[in-house]
Amino acid sequence: MQKAQTAINYEAFLREHLNQPHSIMRYELAHETLWVKCASKGNPALNYWLLSTLAKLFSAAVLQPVPNPGGAESIQTEVRRLRNFKAKGLRVPEVLATTEQAFVMRHLGRPGEEAPSLSNAIEDAIAQGSAATLTLWRQGLDAIHGAHTKGEVLSQAVARNMVVCADGVIGFIDFEDDPAAHLPRAVCMARDALNYAQSTALFLQQAGAMEEAQKHWLAFIQQLPADAQQVLARTVSKLSWVRFLPRSKRLGRDTLRVLAAYDLLASTR
Repeated sequence: MQKAQTAINYEAFLREHLNQPHSIMRYELAHETLWVKCASKGNPALNYWLLSTLAKLFSAAVLQPVPNPGGAESIQTEVRRLRNFKAKGLRVPEVLATTEQAFVMRHLGRPGEEAPSLSNAIEDAIAQGSAATLTLWRQGLDAIHGAHTKGEVLSQAVARNMVVCADGVIGFIDFEDDPAAHLPRAVCMARDALNYAQSTALFLQQAGAMEEAQKHWLAFIQQLPADAQQVLARTVSKLSWVRFLPRSKRLGRDTLRVLAAYDLLASTR
């Protein structure tokens, strides 16, 4: 006869780990995996100045930085946004207990199973061919659309902040800031699209899936509200100079990533 599983006092567990050496740490328990996240410093002011300067230089609202003050404010923002997403049926880690300066959440993966980031999953799929790569990429795109249709926008809609759960559902992590509190909704939605393109387009190119992906990208953009489409179109137009950059590995992976993203984005023009 199996012994009954001992219930975990999550409030007590959180209190015991408030002085952990790192701001976010993973804990493997007998029947589940937990993460404890504690308050940390926000983004350096210099980062905001640089992004603000670029936003003004290119007249691109999507480059406007979203404040991440750190500390208790960022913790409370993340807790609120995780709970809002979960209440709307979107896949995010479940918040189990909170304090002003920290919270504990349940890992998106099942016990004993990993839940890879979508970025890692797509990159690993390249070896399997364009179809496998495109399937995962489309799942991420559909997940972003699903969040939009439920009235939400992401914080950083990059593939590393999306998780492939064991049942195939795409989950979201990392909500330390709230773009919708600082930027118009149309800008936030365009920002999500740009972030996803920038973080995944190179994988599509490497897998030989770019041409097919462009068709799905166009369908995704056409589902955005008209004002978000306009923001995105203006931004792509202002970034058109990147097409003149040489496609050389010597310029580094970041340059290749930008060029691939432009190939995907420009397909809607």
